[in-house]
Formats: sequence, structure tokens, C-alpha cells
Amino acid sequence: MPSSRLIDPGELRAACERVLPWLDGGDEPARAELAAAVRSSLKTLAAVAPGRSVEVRVPPFAAVQCVAGPRHTRGTPANVVETDPRTWLELATGRLKWTDAVDSGRVSASGTRADVSQWLPIVRLSSSRPE
Repeated sequence: MPSSRLIDPGELRAACERVLPWLDGGDEPARAELAAAVRSSLKTLAAVAPGRSVEVRVPPFAAVQCVAGPRHTRGTPANVVETDPRTWLELATGRLKWTDAVDSGRVSASGTRADVSQWLPIVRLSSSRPE
């Protein structure tokens, strides 16, 4: 799990901007760039939705606990959100709606507190596609 140090908003924006061309249909970014964008956005989610009742997993890069409520301490959490890096970053940058991601099966959300849509997007970025 990421450390409790807050992510600088500029650092978050820069990390997400580096993967923006990929989200807009370009080439996949370097693994380190992808990891930085996923980790910084998840860490920001944990900061804006503090708590330990929901675990948000984006393998293979990171998982965070967030959302106030009953604390999870052992075993499989009751409230879990899991998705792939691309889907997470599309949600985190506002390119994909939570309901669309869940309805299409791109996000697995189990438990009564697993809807994290009220904290999305994490960062809004303009498209890098030419107009």
C-alpha cells in the first residue's frame, strides 16, 4: 500500500498527462510512467476519501484502502473495487463514467460501499487528440 504522504497536485497531473496519449488511443506508455499515474491517482483517492472500508485494487501496480466506515483488518475485504490500469486511469481522468465501467464489466465492485464514483474523476485533463 502506498505511504501516507500526500501527492502533490502537480505531480499527479504530470503523471497522468504522461499517459494521456495512450488513453486517447496512442501507444502504451513505459511501465514506469503507467505505474506512476496509477499509484499517484490511487493515493489521491485514499487522501480525498479517507478510511479503510473499501479496497481499490489496480493490479499489478497498487491497492489502497479508502472510504470511511467499518474498518477491514483481515482476510478478503467486504468492499472491493478491482480494475485494470487503463480503466482506472480513464475513470480517474473523467474519460469513463463509473456506471458505464461497472455495467460493461470493466470494473468489479462488490460490497455496499464499493461505489467510489463520488470521488471521480481524480484529475481532469484535456484530451491530447488534435481537434
